[in-house]
Amino acid sequence: MRISRLPLQALPAAAVTIGSFDGVHLGHQQVIRRLIEQARLRALVSVVVTFEPQPREFLTPGDAPARLTSLSDKARRLAHLGVDHLVVLPFNAALRSLSAQAFVEQILQDKLSTRWLQIGDDFHFGADRAGNFEFLQHFDFEVTDLPSLCVEGQRISSTQLRDLIAQHQLTAVPGLLGEPYTLSGRVIYGRQLGRTIGVPTANLLLAHHRLATEGVFAVTAVIAGRVLQGVANLGTKPTVGDSRYWLEVHFFDFDGVLYGHRISVQLHKRLRGIETFASLDALKIQIQHDMQAAHAWFAQPMEVKRTDD
Repeated sequence: MRISRLPLQALPAAAVTIGSFDGVHLGHQQVIRRLIEQARLRALVSVVVTFEPQPREFLTPGDAPARLTSLSDKARRLAHLGVDHLVVLPFNAALRSLSAQAFVEQILQDKLSTRWLQIGDDFHFGADRAGNFEFLQHFDFEVTDLPSLCVEGQRISSTQLRDLIAQHQLTAVPGLLGEPYTLSGRVIYGRQLGRTIGVPTANLLLAHHRLATEGVFAVTAVIAGRVLQGVANLGTKPTVGDSRYWLEVHFFDFDGVLYGHRISVQLHKRLRGIETFASLDALKIQIQHDMQAAHAWFAQPMEVKRTDD
């Protein structure tokens, strides 16, 4: 999958869909699969247009919802679905002030060569959100809207998924997302405090505007074809005065070197919240308790795991 940013090179004739696609949940996946299907039927390239930052992160940063997926995670999931091009538009003052007419002419027509456009049934765009499905029907490309996907009568949305994660109902997430809640990043050097207390960790510095959840979790990751279990701290590190967002993972029965590798970590069970400890010794004792709790959770039958959130 090719990823493009402004200034765009003109693309071949395209089938296009537009949205934030935060989480790339099952509803989004339905949109993407239909996009790819229609692109193939019409001999077009499939193009997903998204925004970075997400619009509300720019417009109301203090009130923006937590980010479910980073741009790199979003790209990973879209590529897995088979999208040809991901176009990332910078959401800034210039884009915000662009009229719906100019957005269509300058981006959809001139740069993306849109021939077929699919949008969600609640999609709006352009200055003052003036662009919508009815507006788009006045241009020389085909427009179709797609009703939201419902599971057991409930609409699947990023908000619903965000609420489940915030409420720590992680075993319910795959029913909306198609996989456990997953965070990815490149392993970098931290302060290496974990090694000094006998618990080496892989440290991923996250660029999320806000996290959908925080705390200590039982996690898994696939490393070199092997499924590893572990325990992870997601959030800040108040005991050592670090206010950045980290995913800090200790894998059980693993002594390999992960620095520089990009890994994806699946969150399965929240064990506790973020805490501040009086000393590294107190933190070490708590980590041992966390490891025991994670081991115990992984040892439970799946039926029990599904009901213990």
